[in-house]
Amino acid sequence: MDIEWGNLGGVFGASLGITIVVVVMFSLGVAAWGRAGGEGPRAKAPRDARERTALAVAALCFAACLAVAAYGIDLIVPG
Repeated sequence: MDIEWGNLGGVFGASLGITIVVVVMFSLGVAAWGRAGGEGPRAKAPRDARERTALAVAALCFAACLAVAAYGIDLIVPG
């Protein structure tokens, strides 16, 4: 049994890169949500354009994280 070290290194590099991207996107989403005043479902509606933009950025970041997780699950689960 031989290990193809180049392929193993490529998988490691891709996994590390995607992990870093997801962590950064999630962190940006949390930061943007905090700027929007997102305290939960009972929070007041965003008042100005800056808060609405921050909320949209947060939603986009969380959606990107969810898409990456869903794609990974789709790759793992046969179907």
